[in-house]
Amino acid sequence: EEHHFRAYIHLKILPKAADALIEEAGKYADRLSINIEMPSEEGLTKLAPEKDTRAIRRTMGRLRLKLDEAKEANETATRAKLPRFAPAGQSTQMIVGADAASDKTILHTSANLYGSYKLKRVYYSAFSPIPDASRALPLAPPPLMREHRLYQADWLMRFYGFDAGEIVDEAEGMLPLDIDPKLAWALRHRERFPLDIATACREDLLRVPGFGTRAVERIIATRRVTSIRLADLARLHIPRNKALPFIVLSDHRPSPHLLDGNGLVQRFKPKAKQLGFGF
Repeated sequence: EEHHFRAYIHLKILPKAADALIEEAGKYADRLSINIEMPSEEGLTKLAPEKDTRAIRRTMGRLRLKLDEAKEANETATRAKLPRFAPAGQSTQMIVGADAASDKTILHTSANLYGSYKLKRVYYSAFSPIPDASRALPLAPPPLMREHRLYQADWLMRFYGFDAGEIVDEAEGMLPLDIDPKLAWALRHRERFPLDIATACREDLLRVPGFGTRAVERIIATRRVTSIRLADLARLHIPRNKALPFIVLSDHRPSPHLLDGNGLVQRFKPKAKQLGFGF
């Protein structure tokens, strides 16, 4: 109000914060967030017993109600009197690898948060040990790639139509670290491929490895006027090596031997490299 600051503001809300403070925070902040901290109530009770999962979720619920009220008011108010309350919504953050929670548990927790509180984003933060920490905490951090794979899986839930339960292999409970989660899903469901991109629906196209949301829109727009050929993939910004085993084009069909063979998994795994001394 004094300096007319108009840039993005993200504020953290503590559980049990007073309604008046939340109301005032929403006037200035673009986004509000309450950290859920751990994927499970058991993990939070073990590692941070002073924190209460139910209190965190109650505050998330209060935020959702205020956001819904602001949205409804915006639909009826005149442009001169638009009420403002955290227009970028609410988010949360959880620590990964501090407890024994599997990736399956983490993604189910995230899916529940998105559905129950209309969160805009769940952030994942890999646990990092500190000196003289509690003995209840692990001595080593999880692989940073695990955090990256969880973000990719989260993206699949939010923008690609995947359910949390189908992203992680039921038997494993963890996302593979050597390949991305959409490719891992496709390799587990080879019976759904190859997909003819000339006729496939948008929902199925989004499940093809190497197809991003923009690429799918380009495919749908292109196939309205012409058939899509192998040479068109570069123009559509589609990685050939990743997509070709799973799709049918007007001049390409993968051999059943390639799609069903054991060598397909090895095709996508990163090649081992000889490391130097780094001098």
